[in-house]
Amino acid sequence: MTSAVEHEQRWERNLKVLPFVLLALATAISVATLPVMGPSTTGSRVVFGVLIVATAVWTWRWTHVHGRPHPVGYIGRTLLVAALTVMHPLFCIFAWIGFLDAFESFRGRWRWVAMAATSLIMATGQTGGPPPYDNPWQTALLPLLFVVNFGLASLMGRYSDHLEAVSQERADTIGRLEEALAENARLQEELLAQSRSAGVRDERERLAREIHDTIAQSLAGVVAQLQAAQGSADAGDVRRRVARATEMARTALVEARRSVQDLTPAELADAGLADALSTLVAGWRDDHGVEASFVVVGDVTALHSEVEATLLRIAQEALANVAKHAGATRVGVTLTFDDADVILDVRDDGSGFDPTAPRRSSSFGLGVMRDRAERLTGTLTLESAHDAGTAVSASIPALPRGPS
Repeated sequence: MTSAVEHEQRWERNLKVLPFVLLALATAISVATLPVMGPSTTGSRVVFGVLIVATAVWTWRWTHVHGRPHPVGYIGRTLLVAALTVMHPLFCIFAWIGFLDAFESFRGRWRWVAMAATSLIMATGQTGGPPPYDNPWQTALLPLLFVVNFGLASLMGRYSDHLEAVSQERADTIGRLEEALAENARLQEELLAQSRSAGVRDERERLAREIHDTIAQSLAGVVAQLQAAQGSADAGDVRRRVARATEMARTALVEARRSVQDLTPAELADAGLADALSTLVAGWRDDHGVEASFVVVGDVTALHSEVEATLLRIAQEALANVAKHAGATRVGVTLTFDDADVILDVRDDGSGFDPTAPRRSSSFGLGVMRDRAERLTGTLTLESAHDAGTAVSASIPALPRGPS
């Protein structure tokens, strides 16, 4: 970019010097040929010299003082060059400069008028001076040279316009590309910000689910065991419940650490899903004194860790809901393996409820279970009615266990 700017500045400096180079060249050639052509008397030569000085001063004023091409500067210089060319035909060498800045000095059709004036001066100098001519060939040559000069100048001007248009189009394209790149960078920043925000939100939701499904339930179990121990008169029963509460508190601590580190549930660390569910149902039955059974249907298959953890958490939440709300006397948990899905069913014979009724704002468990299932493109269905028990069924694609 810097080299391009420097090149353009150097070119502009050269264009400001070029008129004086041509003026000096035309002056030198005209002076050298004065003995054979051009002004012959002393007075006319003085006038010729004065016009050359005037042309130099005028050109300097409009090139360096004014700083850019202007119609007034162009017209004045053209009149001076025309007078000098009439006095000495070879001074038309300097007239060529008119082709160079006609398009910058004028707009619209006046450009072509300026080009025609310069072409006429060039043709006049090339034919040896202004008419009338003694030689008929000179008379015929003047319009021909005018057409040639004007045609070449017009071609050069149109090509210059074409180059300028292409340059402007490229500049506009580069500008649009820069804007697109800036917009792309802005969108990328927004996407990164949204990704970070989504990551934070997902992590919060994950921790909320883990706390609800593990730590909160364990602590609720601790409170229930301690309350039961407080109301018991049997010392053995008190010790058993306190020991159970201690075990639950330790489990809550372990699960808290695993939740923060996003590790596999402790129940699945050394056991498969079927064994973990069997242990869960047996422990729940002992804690709540409710008849509970666990059945496996189909061939047990090792599943992806996310699938096993999701089904275990759904079972924990479903059993916790039974303990808190159902008042059931019998609970059945079934784990079914088939070719495409693994299905977990939790049924109870409790009081049931109306699934279509508005839920309390504090009701978090059913939403968590559904979110867990849908997160793995599974489904969760709920069937219940007053005094008819409740059935929760979670179906998740049976993704096989593989490399992490």
